[in-house]
Amino acid sequence: MPLRIALTLTAALLSVASLPAVPAAAGPVNDYPTAARADYVIACMASNGQSHIVMEKCACSIDAIADRITYDDYTAIETVKVMADQPGERAGIFRSSGWAKDLMDRFRQAQVAADRKCF
Repeated sequence: MPLRIALTLTAALLSVASLPAVPAAAGPVNDYPTAARADYVIACMASNGQSHIVMEKCACSIDAIADRITYDDYTAIETVKVMADQPGERAGIFRSSGWAKDLMDRFRQAQVAADRKCF
């Protein structure tokens, strides 16, 4: 009898393992690392206040942004923001190029949507 249960269990596990995977949801993958989320929340709280309520709103905001922008694009946006603030000719490409402006526009749109949802 125990062998029969083991065989039934094995057959059940094999049938589950052979099921097709559930397709991923459409849109950006919400794969931001915890450190990136924490950095955003800390900066957001520095701008909006140091309360628990503000912390929740800032956490909501980065979650909403992560739903609209992939982490790879987010890191590119952060790079553009830092480089555009640098003095000199070399950083000028980050202030004047179309692709950099497009990235920043996408981020601003995501932030506005996040603010509407969370604040």
